[in-house]
Amino acid sequence: MHTMATRHSTRSVKTVPPMPDAAAPAYADDDARWQAVQRRDKAADGQFYYSVHSTGVYCKPSCGARPALRKNVAFHASCAAAEAAGFRACKRCKPDQPSLEERQAQAVAQACRLIEQADAPLPLEELADAVGLSRYHFHRLFKAHTGVTPRAYADGQRAERMRSRLPGSASVTEAMYDAGFNSSGRFYEQTGERLGMKPSAYRQGGSGERIRFAVAQCWLGALLVAATAKGICAVTLGDDPEVLVRELQDRFPKAELVGGDVEFEQMLAQVLGFIEAPERGLDLPLDVRGTAFQQRVWQALRSIPPGVTLSYSALAERIGSPAAVRAVASACANNEIALLIPCHRIVRLDGSLSGYRWGVERKQALLEKERAAKP
Repeated sequence: MHTMATRHSTRSVKTVPPMPDAAAPAYADDDARWQAVQRRDKAADGQFYYSVHSTGVYCKPSCGARPALRKNVAFHASCAAAEAAGFRACKRCKPDQPSLEERQAQAVAQACRLIEQADAPLPLEELADAVGLSRYHFHRLFKAHTGVTPRAYADGQRAERMRSRLPGSASVTEAMYDAGFNSSGRFYEQTGERLGMKPSAYRQGGSGERIRFAVAQCWLGALLVAATAKGICAVTLGDDPEVLVRELQDRFPKAELVGGDVEFEQMLAQVLGFIEAPERGLDLPLDVRGTAFQQRVWQALRSIPPGVTLSYSALAERIGSPAAVRAVASACANNEIALLIPCHRIVRLDGSLSGYRWGVERKQALLEKERAAKP
């Protein structure tokens, strides 16, 4: 039997679909396109192409070739349109081929797939050879795009496989080898932190673990707070408190879920107070479970003060991985501790709101409240 502390509210929060990404710069007329060509604007690449009548070639706007005279330049919407007009692709900028950045991203994506599909860790040399890069260049490129080294990425994938296989395995040892761990020391070193409990307990759906929880109503709707002995492991939001409790039960079906003791009610009150006045701050222990990269992102999120927003790219730069924008966005999406790890303070480059697992309207309401309270 689970007890829940509740405060009733009739507020209903509707989820709306994510807004489209920031629009690319507009190059609506030939004057704007010519300005982009003169400044070799990389942001214009793919938006249009220009041809040079005197040379018979067409280029990307960012091409580093010798500047052409305006009277010799024409603009085209696509490579096909430029070629139909009788021009050939520039051998310097290669407009008919993916950009260097795209080729690098494709190489890293291919390496990620190889790592994910491998039964055992792949040597760095083998990965680099598979994508046609030198070992040093591949290692640097991989870390720049994903935020972690190939080895750390492989470790994270094995831990995720472990997470999915533990509940259905005959033993922890079987799941360990199935997930690609060949050393029990390495396995226990990694999985305890990422599972948030002993692997044997996780395999049994949290059996033997005691997770305290409570549900309350606040101006954001229903709020569930749950904690292990290490700290808060979940803060979730929704419209129906029963749904939030079922989600917690589904996550740890055999754990002892204990609700409503006096000590935990005090913790719940602190969280509720923080929601009302985030500028006051909150210092509670957290039990965060994720890869090393995800934890770096979540730690950086906690350093963003109320009333301040960052773009995904700015957050990637803050953690020292400017090329890992997609990985940063993924880490934000996988955050299970709402508000205390404030992923709602991350917006798109143009300031528009991106998706939020607890509803974009909640995200907007949180940001408006924080801005209003900002001195």
